[in-house]
Amino acid sequence: MSTSDFEQAAVFEDLKDGVPVAVRLRSGEALCVIRVADEVFAAADRCSHADFPLSDGDMVDDYVIECSLHGAQFDVRSGSAVEPPAEEPLVTYEVAVRDHAVFVRPRPRPRP
Repeated sequence: MSTSDFEQAAVFEDLKDGVPVAVRLRSGEALCVIRVADEVFAAADRCSHADFPLSDGDMVDDYVIECSLHGAQFDVRSGSAVEPPAEEPLVTYEVAVRDHAVFVRPRPRPRP
């Protein structure tokens, strides 16, 4: 997979397993990046329930992050809401790890 249309978001070794990290891409997108063992996931850094930074939350299971504001939980692999009060999924991003760097593909901007 080519990473030419991806932006570097982090260095793999700087990410601690199970610790969400806030990252801002050059494109301006605010992300929550999460390492789970040897995998890395990225989602919009906003809870879909209350527009609160998801990176302030905690991992409560291997692949489940909990928003610290109201306790909504999401599967970081798919973005799906797994515990209320959230009903809408998170926006997730494609991630690639190459040569110890974590790359994320920015979302296309909507056309006017």
